[in-house]
Amino acid sequence: MTRQLLSPRPTVSAATALHERRNALHTLAGLLELARYAEGRHECAAPAPEVEGLLAQVDEPLVQAQLLGKMLLGVERGVRVRLGQESELRGELAHPGELVTILGNLIDNAVDAVAGQGAPEPVVEVTLRRDGAAVTLRVADNGPGVPPQSRERIFTAGWSSKRSFDGRHRGLGLALVRELAEYRGGRAEVSERRGGGAEFTVVLPDGPAGSAW
Repeated sequence: MTRQLLSPRPTVSAATALHERRNALHTLAGLLELARYAEGRHECAAPAPEVEGLLAQVDEPLVQAQLLGKMLLGVERGVRVRLGQESELRGELAHPGELVTILGNLIDNAVDAVAGQGAPEPVVEVTLRRDGAAVTLRVADNGPGVPPQSRERIFTAGWSSKRSFDGRHRGLGLALVRELAEYRGGRAEVSERRGGGAEFTVVLPDGPAGSAW
């Protein structure tokens, strides 16, 4: 499982690899919380109903752990990270590590977009579903959104329309999201969320389990 989290991706640079270590740590934190929850130790900072909903809607342990880790990140940042009610991701995934990488980067980007923006209830909502032979995931936030003229450039490595909360440019995550999606024959795009904000959509073909990179 650790190898799935930290294994190299196509054309990953040293900077991107370092960036991805944070996602791996969030996933490991989520795995620890899930183990505690399974033991009946309901000490998680995330609301118990949301943890129960996550376990009921998603089967893959790595995805469960990543989502829970990001929920905990949201608590730290004052942002509610939640799984949409229409989410349903059943069965084994061929490439769970790639899905976790994509999901983690999209959630990080969304949390950065809404944290400290003055919204009364900053929210990031994640939707995961199987659509035939592919997994479709959407990450929506009620932040300032992405202007139409920036919706392609935002997926370019090193480009960012903002600075993160620690003052450093963030331009690696979204470029990696598109790279991985296209590597699998899928796509990644961003549009305006209904009601304001951004909605990122990734369609990731899910080949036979155990297939090669």
